[in-house]
Amino acid sequence: MKKIKQLLALLGVLLLAGLYISTLIFALIGSSQSMELLKVSLIFTIIVPVLLWVYSYIYKLMKHKDSH
Repeated sequence: MKKIKQLLALLGVLLLAGLYISTLIFALIGSSQSMELLKVSLIFTIIVPVLLWVYSYIYKLMKHKDSH
């Protein structure tokens, strides 16, 4: 279970790094379509960490519930 958790954490870090890089690229490109992509990238940059936290919180609650 520890390996799965480490793998998911690594995937989360890679996903966030990709979002940060894409946000930077979209901010530097001057086209109108890049502004829409920038907005989407910014939204996901906020949503993904929140979802990762929620999933880890629920996992801890379920794990604690199973140990009783």
